[in-house]
Amino acid sequence: MLKHISIQNYALIDKLEVEFTEGLTIITGETGAGKSILLGALGLIAGSRSDTQALQVKTKKCIVEAVFNIKDYALIDFFTANELDYEQTTSIRREINPEGKSRAFVNDTPVTLNQLKELAEYLIDIHSQHQTSSLNGNVFQLSIVDTFSDHTAIIEEYSSGFKKYKVLEKQLKELTQKESQAKKDLDYFQFQFNELDTASLQTDQQLIIEQELEALNNAEDIKSALSKAAYGLTGGEQNILTSLNEIKILLSSMAKFKIEISDLSTRISSSFIELKDITNELESIEQDIVYDQKRIEEISHRLDTIYRLQQKHQVKTIDELITIKNDLSNKLLDFNSLETEIEKSKLELNTTQRSLIQLAKKMTNNRKKAIPKIEKEIATLLSALAMPNAQIKIEHHEAEQLSANGFDKVVFLFAANKGSEFKELNKVASGGELSRLMLSIKSMIAKRSALPTIIFDEIDTGVSGDVADKVGSIMNQMAEKMQVITITHLPQIASKGKSHLFVYKEDKENKTFSNIKKLSSTERIQEIAKMLSTGSPTPAAISNAKELLKA
Repeated sequence: MLKHISIQNYALIDKLEVEFTEGLTIITGETGAGKSILLGALGLIAGSRSDTQALQVKTKKCIVEAVFNIKDYALIDFFTANELDYEQTTSIRREINPEGKSRAFVNDTPVTLNQLKELAEYLIDIHSQHQTSSLNGNVFQLSIVDTFSDHTAIIEEYSSGFKKYKVLEKQLKELTQKESQAKKDLDYFQFQFNELDTASLQTDQQLIIEQELEALNNAEDIKSALSKAAYGLTGGEQNILTSLNEIKILLSSMAKFKIEISDLSTRISSSFIELKDITNELESIEQDIVYDQKRIEEISHRLDTIYRLQQKHQVKTIDELITIKNDLSNKLLDFNSLETEIEKSKLELNTTQRSLIQLAKKMTNNRKKAIPKIEKEIATLLSALAMPNAQIKIEHHEAEQLSANGFDKVVFLFAANKGSEFKELNKVASGGELSRLMLSIKSMIAKRSALPTIIFDEIDTGVSGDVADKVGSIMNQMAEKMQVITITHLPQIASKGKSHLFVYKEDKENKTFSNIKKLSSTERIQEIAKMLSTGSPTPAAISNAKELLKA
């Protein structure tokens, strides 16, 4: 329940503190005194849009803070999920600075506007005159039927499943679109991959075969040079190896006379051995070199393939071509895995859909059973509100496709008089009739579920006399199970309250401010008497006010 609200620098309010009690609280005041301003401030607590035009002093920030007792609302899970400190007495604060920026706090912890709205839905229901139009909405009408259907757990399970279903549906659509695009690219990717794969590319292969081609193209020159080099070492009578051998023998014979000569002899022997080995390798290489036109053509073709692929893919090395080939391979694998993912997504979507259909059918059956009870109870309440012949007929329709509410759609039809044709509410019901109908529905719901604090803003529009007294009685009955706050101009309703708040204007320092106070028993008699009179309360009006309060 709402325990306290403080308002600073909002519209005509400079600073205001209001305490609220359990049961039915009445708010009265002259037109324009600021009752709607109070509702506007409560709207900020409920997450409504902020506006700098509402600031009383444009250079100061506006602060609205409300304190709620939430011990009976089972909100621990909400606080835990949103990482908020749970306290049985919880405060909600909204601040608007002169630049128009808004901040919200729950128990002094900053929260988003969406978090604030979600929490406020559990705590407060502000029902103004124009909100009777919500009676015409199919979603609201269906929610009324659901209240009587006693299937909250099924609705929660269905709602959770339907959210999952929509996510899966979107996921499948994205996968299908991705597959469609992939199919367009698949043949091209496959062709490119096959081309690179057939090329049998290997790291460093290009350099090796380029060198081999160069050698083949210059085979005659290389063979001639090697032959000359070998001949220089071993050919003719005075070749290098013969001369070196003579030097080796000469130094070897003199080595015993001097250690330095022995070292030189050893070095000459090593050089002789090395040059002889070089000669053998030169001759071997020279013999292996053969001008092979077929091999030249084969290598040239191979290099042409490599150069063409490098030019096509705008790269310079085989390693880069291999990277491109691996990327193409991954894309082809992704396509195969995409098909698998699509099949898996379809299966999960179908499984979820079957589960939802079963739940939706249960909801449909429950709703059909509840409709006659709703029609009967609303007719009884309307009769008590001086509409003895008024009736509600609830048409039930089943759609072929699942929606957020299952298969069902309901339409409330209304007939105010005997023999009248049933028509949709907005086409036949007057403002007063809609107000009484909404009050009847709210009172019915209050008996069956834990509603938050409800605030009625002149829901008594279009009624008077005995009907007004009955409207007040229904509110009083609702207040036995919940906190009800109502703004009214009717004395019959004002007299029903457990407590009575009076909104008034006062002038201070050439400015007009709205204020509110709790009326004492004597002040309350005077206020209700004024509502019964025109001008100053007459003794008869005062006497009547006392009777109303006593009743």
